[in-house]
Formats: sequence, structure tokens, C-alpha cells
Amino acid sequence: MSPLRPDLVDCWIVRSSPDRGAGGGAGRAGGGAGGAEILLLRRAPGRILAGLWQCVSGSLEPGERVALGALRELEEETGIGPPSIEAFYDLDLVNQFHEPSVDAVVLAAVFAVRVRPGTEPALSHEHDAARWLPPDDAHREVVWPGYREAIDRIRRDILDPARGPWFALDLQGSRLPR
Repeated sequence: MSPLRPDLVDCWIVRSSPDRGAGGGAGRAGGGAGGAEILLLRRAPGRILAGLWQCVSGSLEPGERVALGALRELEEETGIGPPSIEAFYDLDLVNQFHEPSVDAVVLAAVFAVRVRPGTEPALSHEHDAARWLPPDDAHREVVWPGYREAIDRIRRDILDPARGPWFALDLQGSRLPR
């Protein structure tokens, strides 16, 4: 096997709507996703792509396991850590895009977490706003095609109770037994 290390990790945050409670229908696949919400973060002024609504995104540290980098970035950018995480998923997605600032094609491995209902982010300096949206609204709000694909995979796979477990990881980044 020839390992390919991504440059970045993305981590989407999903929760059941507070009015639905834990397991309150967030497992229904499809457009409305049965009461699920996705957190979008707005990039702060003075940063590259200021004003862009996105998920958690950041660089891997040297020697860092890819999945653990996603969890580290999640906690750094939102304050959301293990006590709030109900499930961790590999979306089986690696986005690629050209980044003019480095004149290169950049790779981002994409993950998601399901957090407890009522979980709220504590924003870092990287973002100046956050909002929870139903998946359809989040899909319409994001700009990049790779972001829309990630939201599609969350709706289609992660929120589906039959498919979601196939994507589940433990908090050390290993596949959960089925």
C-alpha cells in the first residue's frame, strides 16, 4: 500500500435538533434528514476566504494520525471535545482543489461528528459566527462542490441508521467493530 497523506482535514458537525432530542429522528435519510442540524462556521475577517461558511478545517501536524487531526481541529476551532461527541465518522471522502496561495493541488480528508443535542461551539479566532442549519439549508449555503458532497454523504449515509455504522470510528480513529 502506498499511503497518501492529505494536507488538510475537514470535520462536519451534526446534531439532532434540540426540539427532537437524542435520537429524535436524526436517523432518517433524505432531504430533511429527520430533524438533524449541521453547524456552519463563518471565516473571520482578515483570514483567507473571509466570510465563507464552512465546516471545521485545518492542517495536519507532522506525524499526526489523520483522523486524530480532525478531532484536534474540531476542539481547537469550536471547543467541542470527547464529552460532547456521540459518534465519529470517516465520510470516505477526500476533496482535492487548487489553492493559488501555494500554487498546488491540496487534499482534504473529510470526517464528521455527531454531537449531543444542545451542544454549542465556542469559536476560535478563525471564525466570527456559527449557525446550525437543517441539511438542505446548509447544502444551499455552502459554496464549494466538495462541501456539498460532504453534506450529501451525511444526509445519505451517516444519518441512515443502516449505513451510518459502516462509517463509524472510535475516538482513536479506528473502525468500530460491526
